[in-house]
Amino acid sequence: MIEVRDVVKAFGGFRAVDGASLEIARGSVTGLIGPNGAGKSTLFNVIAGLLPPTSGSVILDGDDITGLPPHQLFHKGLLRTFQIAHEFSSMTVRENLMMVPGGQSGETLWNAWFHRGRIAQEERALAQKADEVLDFLTIDHLADEKAGNLSGGQKKLLELGRTMMVDARIVFLDEVGAGVNRTLLNTIGDAILRLNAERGYTFVVIEHDMDFIGRLCDPVICMAEGKVLAEGTLDEIKANEQVIEAYLGTGLKNKGKLAGAGA
Repeated sequence: MIEVRDVVKAFGGFRAVDGASLEIARGSVTGLIGPNGAGKSTLFNVIAGLLPPTSGSVILDGDDITGLPPHQLFHKGLLRTFQIAHEFSSMTVRENLMMVPGGQSGETLWNAWFHRGRIAQEERALAQKADEVLDFLTIDHLADEKAGNLSGGQKKLLELGRTMMVDARIVFLDEVGAGVNRTLLNTIGDAILRLNAERGYTFVVIEHDMDFIGRLCDPVICMAEGKVLAEGTLDEIKANEQVIEAYLGTGLKNKGKLAGAGA
């Protein structure tokens, strides 16, 4: 579904992504791991149109999307979430979800003046869909809560809910478990697996928690120093000498520590 071809992203003389190439299969939940500074989030930003690559290309379903802005990729079904959730804090959880779909009639002044009935009808449909999303994510009890009052894990669920308001095709999740307690992380994991199995979402997940990666992801891709080091199952990645060196710098004698080394 996604092909990344020899992508470079340089900041001055520093290459945060240095000739990375990888493929994301349709319908997969792919994990992207690597030491801090490996270039994972920068690569996400290039794919999602937040940063233009210095060189290389990104292909979505055979079409070159290199350098397209996020709003165009949004309409192609490619979405990216962030390590720090970006919610409208003064709006309710339901309203945050209702804001997502584009092309709403109420966005134009003409319709706001002369087509109030159409706007009201659209808003009722959006509210119903938002409530269905919240029920799916098991946070329907928070529908009328101000989004700024949510916990970190609840905000991550809200971000996942936003992707459901537009029926995303491929979602890039950046450290979805950061600052999230184990119970909520399990809830997030359940939602990702259900969206993958029941609605055909493709996911790419950056995450530090290896148990979470092991539960959700196959394959797992490891990056270091801006390059792709290895790809395979999590067990294969853990046994890979290059991966162990990248995390620990000490070789196979410490490979048992990789499980808790982070990404």
